[in-house]
Amino acid sequence: MRNVKAAVCIKCGAEYAAGNDTYTCKKCGGVLEIVYDYDYIKSQLNREKLAARKDFSIWRYLELLPIEEGSRLGPLRVGWSPLYKTEKLGEMLGLKNLYVKDDGINPTSSLKDRASAIAVARAFHAGKDTVACSSTGNAASSLAGGAAAMGLKSVIFVPERAPQGKVTQLLIFGATVISVKGNYEETFRLSAAAIEKYGWYNRNAAINPYLSEGKKTVSLEIAEQLGFKAPDYVAISVGDGCTIAGVWKGFKDLYAVGLIDKLPRLISVQAGGCCPVNRAIERGANGRPAPIEWMDENTLADSIAVGAPRNGDKALAAIQESNGITINVSDEEILAAMRLLGRSAGVFGEPAGVTGTAGLVKAAGQGLIPADALVVSVVTGNGLKDVVSAQKAASAASGTMAANGGASNLLRIAPDMALLTEEFSRRGIG
Repeated sequence: MRNVKAAVCIKCGAEYAAGNDTYTCKKCGGVLEIVYDYDYIKSQLNREKLAARKDFSIWRYLELLPIEEGSRLGPLRVGWSPLYKTEKLGEMLGLKNLYVKDDGINPTSSLKDRASAIAVARAFHAGKDTVACSSTGNAASSLAGGAAAMGLKSVIFVPERAPQGKVTQLLIFGATVISVKGNYEETFRLSAAAIEKYGWYNRNAAINPYLSEGKKTVSLEIAEQLGFKAPDYVAISVGDGCTIAGVWKGFKDLYAVGLIDKLPRLISVQAGGCCPVNRAIERGANGRPAPIEWMDENTLADSIAVGAPRNGDKALAAIQESNGITINVSDEEILAAMRLLGRSAGVFGEPAGVTGTAGLVKAAGQGLIPADALVVSVVTGNGLKDVVSAQKAASAASGTMAANGGASNLLRIAPDMALLTEEFSRRGIG
C-alpha cells in the first residue's frame, strides 16, 4: 500500500509493516494506529479530483484507506449517507446551523457497514474464507451482510440480550450465530478464542486498527458534503470507542492533506448506565483522564452497552485532542431523542443511533454550544433495528400526552365517517 507507512502502537510507538493484519502491539499489547504518507496522498488527491468522481460510496476515498492495490471491493453501496440541514430541530435547540448525518440508510442500516466493508475487502485479499466478530448487534449484521455479498462465510458471537431484529438480520444473511449466555465482555473473549483457534479473519473493530479507517469515512463525507468546511462540533454516540476514534481520525487526515483548515470539537455521548469512557474523562485530573474502569451494561442502547471498551485509549485521545465535551444521558432522554428526531427531522434512529442527538439536546440546553456554531449530529443506526424500543418511545409520548390532558396520535375508531369527522373536530384536525 503506497499510501500507508505503518501500523504504530499508540502506547509504546512500536511500528509494524502495513498490511500484515497485526492487530495489537506484540511488545505492550497496545492498540495500533494506521499511519499514512500524507505527502504522497497530497500528490494524488484534491478537491477537484473528488468532485469529478462518480462513485458515491466510501471507495471514493481510496487514497485515504488501507486497501491494497487490485483488491476486490464489496459490491454493496456503503457510505455517502445524506446530511440533512434540520432547521426545525435547530430552532427547537437554539442552533442556527444544525445538520443530521443519517447513517441508518447504509445497506444493513448502520454506520458499522463502513468498517465491515474494509474487513471483508481485507479478508478476501488475505485469502480468508470466513470472517468473525463479537457484537451487540450492528457490527454483526453489517459483517454478515458484507460477507454474504462477497461470497464469504461469517461467524457471529452476540450476547443473548441482542435485539431480535438484529439477530434476524444475521440469520437472513446466512451467518452462523452464537448467542452467548453472558455480557458483551464474555462474548468478546469467547469470540477472540475461537478466532485464534480457527484462523478466521478478525472483524472485532475494538482491536483491528484497519476497521476504524472505514468508520472515519463518515467524517470525510461530512466535510465534502459541507463544501470542505469543517463543523465546529460533531456529536457521536460512544460504546467501545472505535467510532469516535474513527470520526476524529477522519478529520485529522483531511486536515493533514489540506482539505480542511480546522478541526471540530467532538461531543462524546454515552448512556448514563454505561459510560466508562466519559467517566474516565470526568474523573481525570491535571489534564489526564483517570483509568477506564468496568461498568455494568445498564442501558437499552444495546449497540453502545460496552462495559469494558477495548478501544478506550483511542476514544480518550480523540476527546482530549479535540477539546471535546462529554455528556451522559438517561434511557428516558434517549427515547425522547428518538421521538424528537422523528417528529422534527423525519429521521428514525435506534436508541444507540440517536444517543449523540440526545447528548446534543442536553449540551444545547446547558448553553455549551454557541447558537451560530456549525453542528453535526451523527445518527448511527436505523430505528427498525430495535422496534421494541421504538414502541417504548412512541408509547411514552402517548402516555405523556394523556397525562397532560392531551390525546394520543393513535386513534382507534369504528369504520364510520361521521365518527371520524366528530373525532377530527374534537382534535382540531382538518
